[in-house]
Amino acid sequence: MFKAIVSAETLRTTLDSVSVLVDECKIHLNEDGLEIRAVDPANVGMVDLGLDADAFESYEADGGLIGVNLSRLEDIAGMANSGDLVHLELDEETRKLHIQIDGLEYTLALIDPDSIRQEPDIPDLDLPARVVVEGADIDRAVRAADMVSDHIALGVADDQFYIDAEGDTDDVHLELDRDDLIDLDAGDAHSLFSLDYLKDMNKAIPKDAEVTLELGEEFPVKLHFDIAEGLGTVTFMLAPRIQSD
Repeated sequence: MFKAIVSAETLRTTLDSVSVLVDECKIHLNEDGLEIRAVDPANVGMVDLGLDADAFESYEADGGLIGVNLSRLEDIAGMANSGDLVHLELDEETRKLHIQIDGLEYTLALIDPDSIRQEPDIPDLDLPARVVVEGADIDRAVRAADMVSDHIALGVADDQFYIDAEGDTDDVHLELDRDDLIDLDAGDAHSLFSLDYLKDMNKAIPKDAEVTLELGEEFPVKLHFDIAEGLGTVTFMLAPRIQSD
């Protein structure tokens, strides 16, 4: 059983946070909210999302599991204005999701969850450095790096968070001191990442969000931020490109 009413803006933000990495996913319809965990086909980027029942106007669920085509569901959610409410109801017999938006009615065929890529285990890494920065600063760094390279280095040294991108002819370097950051737990950290993946993740990060990054030496980076006015959380994890000596 699943019935819910949610704002179109919250629904779109939730879907966007997952669709930047995968085309389809499993959604756990828990009694206290939704959970989505997915990994891209190359096992490079992961997403772990939770949306509390309180983020919905109304929410009823009993612990089911559904598989969805994210692009189809995003297309439907995109028909709504930001102030519209989206009514969702699962027909368990036909395995279809009925969606109503301001007089429009859609019936979305669901995917067999067993046919969707297995959900990843998000490793519990004890990383030495932690940085809290505005989403706008990440956006600025990613856009600057994209002008010169297809890789980006993230690191912490000497009470600074830095971002490097080295191209064939041009380089980009950005340093943010402790005073420029929301918070910093300094520790030695430096890892190189695929910029394409970070660009995709950046699309889902609100510019006004407080983003927590956990970093290490040639370790994955974890990025945490809130959605739905703090009633939802998103964690991205991106595997590094290991640099040979």
